[in-house]
Amino acid sequence: MKKSNLLSAFAISVYIFLYLPIIILIAFSFNESRLAVSWTGFTLKWYKQLFQNEALLNAFFNSILVATIAVSVSAVMGTLAALGLSRFRLRYSTFYRGLLLLPIIIPEIAMAVAALTLFIAIGLSLSLATIIVSHIVFCVAYITLVVMGRLEGLDQKLEEAAQDLGATPITAFFKVTLPLLAPGIFAGCLLAFVLSLDDFVITQFTAGVGATTLPLWIYGSVKFGVSPEINALSTLMIVATIITIVIAETIRFKQMAASKKQG
Repeated sequence: MKKSNLLSAFAISVYIFLYLPIIILIAFSFNESRLAVSWTGFTLKWYKQLFQNEALLNAFFNSILVATIAVSVSAVMGTLAALGLSRFRLRYSTFYRGLLLLPIIIPEIAMAVAALTLFIAIGLSLSLATIIVSHIVFCVAYITLVVMGRLEGLDQKLEEAAQDLGATPITAFFKVTLPLLAPGIFAGCLLAFVLSLDDFVITQFTAGVGATTLPLWIYGSVKFGVSPEINALSTLMIVATIITIVIAETIRFKQMAASKKQG
């Protein structure tokens, strides 16, 4: 067997290993049988039941609310932190960068216990608010790192040129730097949003009574078996993720094309 054929076969095997479970999940979300053991017929009833499940819809909206607020706050904090660490010569800047990496490096269970201990120590009742605060911690870290990577590829002389032409530092930031940073900020926010929406461990420790998010609802449901409704929900989440990625890539390609034309 030729080397190229061997590599192709290996690559195909890897893709099958990665995506076969997803394909099976999507297929059984349309299976008429409640038991995911054999195919009995095509149906959309599980999707209909999905949108009639009030507990699931409340958990979904809670997850969207938590992710939206956490990412919005983190976008501002992370962008400013990235600018401060990249543009200004601070003492112990390496130490500060290391602190930013800690929420990513530290095991999630340790972060969850630390957050719970803090909330108990200050007497704060567990609720959606405590989940949001906990999610902001790791969302800021991811957004800061992504924006810092974007800043390394930007020419600071563009901002200086704008100031030489009469723009104030604030105007130069909003007119020059921020538009150039927008793809990095968007990418960081997208990553943080997905991580927040998907988080289970930290949410489990910091959620109060009635503050059920989608991962918590799914975990509670699968204890009694994997329902076709969960398969349907997972399928919709996969489709939403693919659409988001397509939109993000479309925006990125358009911005790259516009940059080439300007260059």
